[in-house]
Order: sequence, then structure tokens, then C-alpha cells
Amino acid sequence: MLSREDFVFTIGYDGPTAVVDKEAKKKYGKFSTRELAEKGFFRAACSSAVYSKNPEELGIVAEAFFGAGNPPQTGFDAMERLFGVTMVDVKRFITL
Repeated sequence: MLSREDFVFTIGYDGPTAVVDKEAKKKYGKFSTRELAEKGFFRAACSSAVYSKNPEELGIVAEAFFGAGNPPQTGFDAMERLFGVTMVDVKRFITL
């Protein structure tokens, strides 16, 4: 299982190996879901919310992305599809 920071900054997969953005992880790895969303890193914020499995964090991302109005369907499935994020069981990662 990847650490939160590795999962949040995974940019793709090479077979069974996650490819992690080393610079982004180093600079923003300790940011909370809210901080990532406020900075405009919506995919990373969504990854953070998915990793935490906390619907409240997902709501933070949806509100930041769609605004305070009525966002469209914002369940985990919808947000995962929107940002291309899903939990994948990988044992290894490489950093670029």
C-alpha cells in the first residue's frame, strides 16, 4: 500500500508500479486536503480525500472545484471518475 503522500502525487502507473511526482510530493506532501484544494491542486486534493475515505473531505474538494453553489453529483464514484483517481493496490513506486 502506498503512503498518503505517494498516492496523492501519483501521476500514473507503469504496470504494477506507481509513478510519483517527486517535486510536488516534496513541496506539497504535507498539505491537507483543504490546502491542496485551495491551492488549485484538485486532482491531488481528490486523491487525498479518496485515500482518507472521508466524505467530508470529498465535500471540501467539490466545494472548491464547483464553487459554493449546487455542485453536481459529488459521491466518491463521481469524483473519482472526474479526476481519474482510484485506489489501486500497488507495492512499489518510482519517483520522477
